[in-house]
Amino acid sequence: MKKISAIEAKFEAQKIAFAPVVFQAVYAMRELGLLRLLKDAYDEGLTLTEISEKSGISVYGIRVLMNLALDVGVAEKQNEKYVLTKTGFFLETDQLTRINMDFIRDVCYKGMFLLKQSIESGKPEGLKVFGSWPTIYEGLASLPADVQKSWFAFDHYYSDVVFPEALPLVFKSSVRKLLDVGGNTGKWAAACLNYSPDVEVTIMDLPGQLDMARRNMESLGLGHRMSYFANDLLNPENKFPEGFDAIWMSQFLDCFSETEIMHILQRARQSMAMHTKLFILEPLTDRQRFPASAFALNCTSLYFTVMANGNSQMYNSDQMVHLIKQAGLQVVHQHDNLGVSHTLLECKIS
Repeated sequence: MKKISAIEAKFEAQKIAFAPVVFQAVYAMRELGLLRLLKDAYDEGLTLTEISEKSGISVYGIRVLMNLALDVGVAEKQNEKYVLTKTGFFLETDQLTRINMDFIRDVCYKGMFLLKQSIESGKPEGLKVFGSWPTIYEGLASLPADVQKSWFAFDHYYSDVVFPEALPLVFKSSVRKLLDVGGNTGKWAAACLNYSPDVEVTIMDLPGQLDMARRNMESLGLGHRMSYFANDLLNPENKFPEGFDAIWMSQFLDCFSETEIMHILQRARQSMAMHTKLFILEPLTDRQRFPASAFALNCTSLYFTVMANGNSQMYNSDQMVHLIKQAGLQVVHQHDNLGVSHTLLECKIS
Protein backbone atom coordinates (compact mmCIF):
# COMPACT_ATOMS: atom_id res chain seq x y z
CA MET A 1 0.00 0.00 0.00
CA LYS A 2 1.34 3.40 -0.97
CA LYS A 3 1.95 5.59 2.07
CA ILE A 4 0.70 9.16 1.82
CA SER A 5 0.17 11.87 4.40
CA ALA A 6 -3.20 12.67 5.91
CA ILE A 7 -3.33 15.93 3.97
CA GLU A 8 -2.62 14.10 0.70
CA ALA A 9 -5.22 11.46 1.53
CA LYS A 10 -7.82 14.12 2.23
CA PHE A 11 -7.04 15.77 -1.10
CA GLU A 12 -7.50 12.43 -2.89
CA ALA A 13 -10.83 12.07 -1.11
CA GLN A 14 -11.92 15.48 -2.41
CA LYS A 15 -11.04 14.41 -5.96
CA ILE A 16 -13.49 11.55 -5.59
CA ALA A 17 -16.14 13.72 -3.95
CA PHE A 18 -16.03 16.21 -6.83
CA ALA A 19 -15.32 13.69 -9.62
CA PRO A 20 -18.70 14.22 -11.39
CA VAL A 21 -17.99 17.97 -11.56
CA VAL A 22 -14.53 17.34 -13.02
CA PHE A 23 -15.93 14.96 -15.64
CA GLN A 24 -18.62 17.39 -16.81
CA ALA A 25 -16.21 20.34 -16.81
CA VAL A 26 -13.64 18.55 -18.97
CA TYR A 27 -16.35 17.23 -21.26
CA ALA A 28 -17.66 20.79 -21.66
CA MET A 29 -14.14 22.04 -22.44
CA ARG A 30 -13.81 19.38 -25.13
CA GLU A 31 -17.21 20.04 -26.70
CA LEU A 32 -16.80 23.83 -26.57
CA GLY A 33 -13.54 23.51 -28.47
CA LEU A 34 -11.35 24.86 -25.67
CA LEU A 35 -9.03 21.85 -25.59
CA ARG A 36 -8.62 22.12 -29.36
CA LEU A 37 -7.76 25.82 -29.12
CA LEU A 38 -5.08 25.13 -26.52
CA LYS A 39 -3.73 22.21 -28.54
CA ASP A 40 -3.44 24.38 -31.66
CA ALA A 41 -1.63 27.08 -29.65
CA TYR A 42 1.09 24.58 -28.69
CA ASP A 43 3.59 25.80 -26.08
CA GLU A 44 2.81 29.44 -26.82
CA GLY A 45 -0.49 29.15 -24.96
CA LEU A 46 -3.44 31.54 -24.80
CA THR A 47 -4.66 34.12 -22.30
CA LEU A 48 -8.22 34.09 -20.92
CA THR A 49 -9.11 36.94 -23.26
CA GLU A 50 -7.64 35.19 -26.28
CA ILE A 51 -9.52 31.97 -25.50
CA SER A 52 -12.72 33.96 -25.02
CA GLU A 53 -12.31 35.81 -28.33
CA LYS A 54 -11.49 32.67 -30.31
CA SER A 55 -14.29 30.57 -28.75
CA GLY A 56 -17.01 33.19 -28.44
CA ILE A 57 -17.49 32.26 -24.78
CA SER A 58 -17.45 34.83 -21.98
CA VAL A 59 -14.29 35.43 -19.99
CA TYR A 60 -16.25 34.29 -16.92
CA GLY A 61 -17.09 30.94 -18.52
CA ILE A 62 -13.50 30.43 -19.62
CA ARG A 63 -12.15 31.40 -16.19
CA VAL A 64 -14.22 28.94 -14.15
CA LEU A 65 -13.40 26.09 -16.49
CA MET A 66 -9.69 26.91 -16.72
CA ASN A 67 -9.34 27.25 -12.95
CA LEU A 68 -10.49 23.66 -12.59
CA ALA A 69 -8.40 22.55 -15.56
CA LEU A 70 -5.33 23.76 -13.69
CA ASP A 71 -6.31 21.83 -10.55
CA VAL A 72 -6.83 18.52 -12.36
CA GLY A 73 -3.76 18.71 -14.59
CA VAL A 74 -5.53 19.34 -17.90
CA ALA A 75 -3.79 22.71 -18.37
CA GLU A 76 -0.87 24.69 -16.95
CA LYS A 77 -0.40 28.43 -16.59
CA GLN A 78 2.74 30.10 -17.90
CA ASN A 79 3.06 33.90 -17.81
CA GLU A 80 -0.72 34.46 -17.77
CA LYS A 81 -1.16 32.05 -20.66
CA TYR A 82 -2.80 28.63 -20.49
CA VAL A 83 -1.00 25.67 -22.05
CA LEU A 84 -2.44 22.21 -22.63
CA THR A 85 -0.75 19.39 -20.70
CA LYS A 86 -0.13 15.86 -21.98
CA THR A 87 -3.27 14.77 -20.14
CA GLY A 88 -5.27 17.49 -21.86
CA PHE A 89 -3.76 16.47 -25.19
CA PHE A 90 -5.01 12.88 -24.77
CA LEU A 91 -8.45 14.10 -23.69
CA GLU A 92 -8.69 16.05 -26.94
CA THR A 93 -7.00 13.73 -29.46
CA ASP A 94 -6.96 10.15 -28.17
CA GLN A 95 -9.73 8.08 -29.77
CA LEU A 96 -9.88 5.62 -26.87
CA THR A 97 -10.32 8.40 -24.31
CA ARG A 98 -12.96 10.16 -26.44
CA ILE A 99 -14.96 6.95 -26.91
CA ASN A 100 -14.79 6.17 -23.18
CA MET A 101 -15.96 9.67 -22.24
CA ASP A 102 -18.86 9.57 -24.70
CA PHE A 103 -19.89 6.13 -23.44
CA ILE A 104 -19.88 7.24 -19.81
CA ARG A 105 -21.74 10.49 -20.48
CA ASP A 106 -24.32 9.24 -22.99
CA VAL A 107 -24.93 5.69 -21.78
CA CYS A 108 -24.00 5.54 -18.10
CA TYR A 109 -23.98 8.92 -16.39
CA LYS A 110 -27.63 9.40 -15.48
CA GLY A 111 -28.18 5.76 -14.65
CA MET A 112 -25.17 5.66 -12.31
CA PHE A 113 -27.25 7.63 -9.83
CA LEU A 114 -29.02 4.32 -9.15
CA LEU A 115 -25.90 2.20 -8.64
CA LYS A 116 -26.63 1.62 -4.96
CA GLN A 117 -30.11 0.32 -5.79
CA SER A 118 -28.66 -1.94 -8.49
CA ILE A 119 -26.17 -3.44 -6.05
CA GLU A 120 -29.02 -4.11 -3.63
CA SER A 121 -31.48 -5.56 -6.15
CA GLY A 122 -29.17 -7.29 -8.62
CA LYS A 123 -31.03 -5.55 -11.45
CA PRO A 124 -29.94 -2.76 -13.86
CA GLU A 125 -31.95 -0.06 -12.12
CA GLY A 126 -30.22 2.71 -14.10
CA LEU A 127 -31.60 1.37 -17.37
CA LYS A 128 -34.99 2.85 -16.51
CA VAL A 129 -33.69 6.27 -17.62
CA PHE A 130 -34.05 4.91 -21.18
CA GLY A 131 -36.83 2.33 -20.96
CA SER A 132 -38.38 -0.61 -19.13
CA TRP A 133 -36.43 -3.50 -20.68
CA PRO A 134 -35.05 -6.19 -18.35
CA THR A 135 -31.57 -5.73 -19.85
CA ILE A 136 -30.02 -3.20 -22.20
CA TYR A 137 -29.69 -5.80 -24.94
CA GLU A 138 -33.44 -6.10 -25.50
CA GLY A 139 -33.62 -2.32 -25.81
CA LEU A 140 -30.44 -1.73 -27.78
CA ALA A 141 -32.19 -1.23 -31.11
CA SER A 142 -34.60 1.26 -29.47
CA LEU A 143 -32.13 3.43 -27.53
CA PRO A 144 -31.95 7.14 -28.43
CA ALA A 145 -29.71 7.66 -31.45
CA ASP A 146 -26.88 9.42 -29.55
CA VAL A 147 -26.90 6.77 -26.83
CA GLN A 148 -26.91 3.94 -29.37
CA LYS A 149 -24.05 5.60 -31.29
CA SER A 150 -21.88 5.85 -28.16
CA TRP A 151 -22.73 2.30 -27.07
CA PHE A 152 -21.71 0.77 -30.40
CA ALA A 153 -18.60 2.97 -30.66
CA PHE A 154 -17.49 1.71 -27.24
CA ASP A 155 -18.33 -1.92 -28.00
CA HIS A 156 -16.77 -1.95 -31.46
CA TYR A 157 -13.59 -0.02 -30.69
CA TYR A 158 -12.22 -2.63 -28.33
CA SER A 159 -13.16 -5.63 -30.45
CA ASP A 160 -12.53 -4.30 -33.97
CA VAL A 161 -8.83 -3.64 -33.47
CA VAL A 162 -8.40 -7.31 -32.47
CA PHE A 163 -9.84 -8.72 -35.70
CA PRO A 164 -6.64 -8.60 -37.82
CA GLU A 165 -4.80 -10.55 -35.11
CA ALA A 166 -7.64 -12.96 -34.34
CA LEU A 167 -8.60 -13.96 -37.88
CA PRO A 168 -5.42 -15.98 -38.63
CA LEU A 169 -5.79 -17.77 -35.29
CA VAL A 170 -9.38 -18.78 -36.01
CA PHE A 171 -8.76 -19.79 -39.63
CA LYS A 172 -5.45 -21.61 -39.12
CA SER A 173 -7.46 -24.82 -39.54
CA SER A 174 -10.25 -25.35 -42.05
CA VAL A 175 -13.34 -23.36 -41.05
CA ARG A 176 -16.22 -23.62 -43.52
CA LYS A 177 -19.09 -22.86 -41.15
CA LEU A 178 -18.79 -20.39 -38.28
CA LEU A 179 -21.37 -19.44 -35.63
CA ASP A 180 -21.03 -15.86 -34.39
CA VAL A 181 -22.75 -15.72 -31.00
CA GLY A 182 -23.93 -12.25 -30.03
CA GLY A 183 -22.85 -10.84 -33.39
CA ASN A 184 -24.53 -7.44 -32.98
CA THR A 185 -24.19 -5.45 -36.22
CA GLY A 186 -22.16 -8.13 -38.01
CA LYS A 187 -18.68 -6.58 -38.00
CA TRP A 188 -16.91 -9.84 -37.10
CA ALA A 189 -19.03 -11.77 -39.59
CA ALA A 190 -18.07 -9.31 -42.34
CA ALA A 191 -14.40 -9.61 -41.38
CA CYS A 192 -14.62 -13.41 -41.64
CA LEU A 193 -16.35 -13.33 -45.02
CA ASN A 194 -13.76 -10.93 -46.40
CA TYR A 195 -10.90 -12.98 -44.95
CA SER A 196 -12.03 -16.37 -46.24
CA PRO A 197 -13.91 -16.88 -49.53
CA ASP A 198 -15.05 -20.33 -48.38
CA VAL A 199 -16.62 -19.62 -45.00
CA GLU A 200 -20.34 -19.27 -44.31
CA VAL A 201 -21.36 -17.38 -41.16
CA THR A 202 -24.45 -17.62 -39.00
CA ILE A 203 -25.12 -14.85 -36.49
CA MET A 204 -27.05 -15.88 -33.38
CA ASP A 205 -28.51 -12.97 -31.43
CA LEU A 206 -31.71 -11.28 -30.36
CA PRO A 207 -34.17 -10.35 -33.14
CA GLY A 208 -33.49 -6.60 -32.91
CA GLN A 209 -29.75 -7.06 -33.35
CA LEU A 210 -30.28 -9.53 -36.20
CA ASP A 211 -32.34 -6.96 -38.09
CA MET A 212 -29.46 -4.47 -37.86
CA ALA A 213 -26.92 -7.13 -38.85
CA ARG A 214 -28.99 -8.26 -41.84
CA ARG A 215 -29.28 -4.70 -43.16
CA ASN A 216 -25.56 -4.13 -42.75
CA MET A 217 -24.55 -7.39 -44.44
CA GLU A 218 -26.87 -6.78 -47.38
CA SER A 219 -25.45 -3.28 -47.84
CA LEU A 220 -21.95 -4.80 -47.96
CA GLY A 221 -23.00 -7.34 -50.58
CA LEU A 222 -22.24 -10.25 -48.23
CA GLY A 223 -25.74 -11.51 -47.59
CA HIS A 224 -25.41 -14.60 -49.81
CA ARG A 225 -23.05 -16.30 -47.35
CA MET A 226 -24.95 -15.24 -44.24
CA SER A 227 -27.58 -16.91 -42.08
CA TYR A 228 -29.37 -15.66 -38.99
CA PHE A 229 -30.56 -17.55 -35.93
CA ALA A 230 -32.75 -15.70 -33.42
CA ASN A 231 -32.11 -16.87 -29.88
CA ASP A 232 -32.50 -15.47 -26.36
CA LEU A 233 -29.73 -17.28 -24.51
CA LEU A 234 -31.10 -16.23 -21.14
CA ASN A 235 -33.76 -18.87 -21.77
CA PRO A 236 -32.09 -22.14 -20.69
CA GLU A 237 -34.36 -24.12 -23.02
CA ASN A 238 -32.95 -22.44 -26.12
CA LYS A 239 -30.31 -24.60 -27.77
CA PHE A 240 -27.41 -23.77 -30.06
CA PRO A 241 -27.67 -24.79 -33.71
CA GLU A 242 -25.32 -27.61 -34.71
CA GLY A 243 -22.92 -28.35 -37.54
CA PHE A 244 -20.27 -25.65 -37.12
CA ASP A 245 -16.49 -25.87 -37.37
CA ALA A 246 -16.00 -22.85 -35.11
CA ILE A 247 -18.07 -20.93 -32.58
CA TRP A 248 -17.09 -17.32 -31.89
CA MET A 249 -17.96 -15.31 -28.76
CA SER A 250 -16.49 -11.81 -28.72
CA GLN A 251 -17.11 -9.65 -25.65
CA PHE A 252 -20.19 -11.78 -25.16
CA LEU A 253 -19.79 -13.80 -21.98
CA ASP A 254 -19.05 -10.72 -19.88
CA CYS A 255 -22.70 -9.80 -20.51
CA PHE A 256 -23.84 -12.62 -18.19
CA SER A 257 -23.53 -13.82 -14.61
CA GLU A 258 -21.25 -16.74 -13.80
CA THR A 259 -24.20 -19.14 -13.58
CA GLU A 260 -25.55 -17.92 -16.92
CA ILE A 261 -22.11 -18.24 -18.52
CA MET A 262 -21.80 -21.86 -17.40
CA HIS A 263 -25.25 -22.70 -18.81
CA ILE A 264 -24.41 -20.97 -22.12
CA LEU A 265 -21.11 -22.82 -22.40
CA GLN A 266 -22.81 -26.12 -21.59
CA ARG A 267 -25.29 -25.56 -24.43
CA ALA A 268 -22.43 -24.60 -26.73
CA ARG A 269 -20.66 -27.84 -25.84
CA GLN A 270 -23.79 -29.87 -26.58
CA SER A 271 -23.84 -28.44 -30.11
CA MET A 272 -20.14 -29.06 -30.80
CA ALA A 273 -18.57 -31.93 -32.70
CA MET A 274 -15.17 -33.25 -31.61
CA HIS A 275 -13.44 -31.09 -34.23
CA THR A 276 -15.36 -27.89 -33.35
CA LYS A 277 -13.35 -25.07 -31.77
CA LEU A 278 -14.91 -22.51 -29.45
CA PHE A 279 -13.17 -19.13 -29.47
CA ILE A 280 -13.80 -16.78 -26.53
CA LEU A 281 -12.47 -13.23 -26.89
CA GLU A 282 -12.54 -11.24 -23.65
CA PRO A 283 -10.65 -8.39 -21.96
CA LEU A 284 -9.64 -10.26 -18.79
CA THR A 285 -8.84 -7.98 -15.87
CA ASP A 286 -5.71 -9.83 -14.73
CA ARG A 287 -4.17 -10.14 -18.21
CA GLN A 288 -3.67 -6.42 -18.84
CA ARG A 289 -0.34 -4.84 -19.71
CA PHE A 290 -1.17 -1.42 -18.29
CA PRO A 291 -2.83 -0.29 -15.02
CA ALA A 292 -5.09 2.07 -17.01
CA SER A 293 -6.62 -0.92 -18.81
CA ALA A 294 -7.44 -2.78 -15.60
CA PHE A 295 -8.91 0.42 -14.13
CA ALA A 296 -11.12 0.95 -17.19
CA LEU A 297 -12.33 -2.66 -17.06
CA ASN A 298 -13.26 -2.42 -13.38
CA CYS A 299 -15.22 0.76 -14.13
CA THR A 300 -16.92 -1.04 -17.02
CA SER A 301 -18.05 -3.76 -14.62
CA LEU A 302 -20.21 -1.16 -12.90
CA TYR A 303 -21.82 -0.32 -16.24
CA PHE A 304 -22.98 -3.95 -16.34
CA THR A 305 -24.25 -3.62 -12.77
CA VAL A 306 -26.36 -0.50 -13.21
CA MET A 307 -27.16 -0.32 -16.94
CA ALA A 308 -26.73 -3.65 -18.71
CA ASN A 309 -28.12 -6.53 -16.65
CA GLY A 310 -27.31 -6.11 -12.95
CA ASN A 311 -25.28 -9.27 -12.48
CA SER A 312 -22.29 -9.48 -14.82
CA GLN A 313 -18.82 -7.96 -14.93
CA MET A 314 -15.42 -7.99 -16.61
CA TYR A 315 -13.98 -11.31 -15.43
CA ASN A 316 -10.45 -12.43 -14.65
CA SER A 317 -8.80 -15.43 -16.28
CA ASP A 318 -9.25 -17.77 -13.30
CA GLN A 319 -13.00 -17.16 -13.26
CA MET A 320 -13.37 -17.67 -17.00
CA VAL A 321 -11.21 -20.80 -17.22
CA HIS A 322 -13.02 -22.31 -14.23
CA LEU A 323 -16.39 -21.82 -15.95
CA ILE A 324 -15.04 -23.30 -19.18
CA LYS A 325 -13.91 -26.42 -17.32
CA GLN A 326 -17.23 -26.70 -15.48
CA ALA A 327 -19.00 -26.76 -18.85
CA GLY A 328 -16.98 -29.77 -20.01
CA LEU A 329 -14.54 -27.83 -22.18
CA GLN A 330 -10.82 -27.19 -22.01
CA VAL A 331 -8.59 -24.32 -23.10
CA VAL A 332 -6.08 -25.57 -25.67
CA HIS A 333 -4.51 -22.19 -26.50
CA GLN A 334 -4.49 -18.82 -24.75
CA HIS A 335 -3.44 -15.78 -26.76
CA ASP A 336 -2.87 -12.68 -24.59
CA ASN A 337 -2.29 -9.02 -25.46
CA LEU A 338 -4.38 -8.87 -28.60
CA GLY A 339 -5.53 -5.41 -29.64
CA VAL A 340 -6.00 -2.97 -26.79
CA SER A 341 -6.70 -5.40 -23.97
CA HIS A 342 -7.97 -8.79 -25.14
CA THR A 343 -7.25 -12.46 -24.60
CA LEU A 344 -8.40 -15.14 -27.04
CA LEU A 345 -9.19 -18.51 -25.45
CA GLU A 346 -9.32 -21.40 -27.90
CA CYS A 347 -11.39 -24.26 -26.46
CA LYS A 348 -12.49 -27.76 -27.41
CA ILE A 349 -14.48 -30.60 -25.83
CA SER A 350 -12.51 -32.08 -22.93
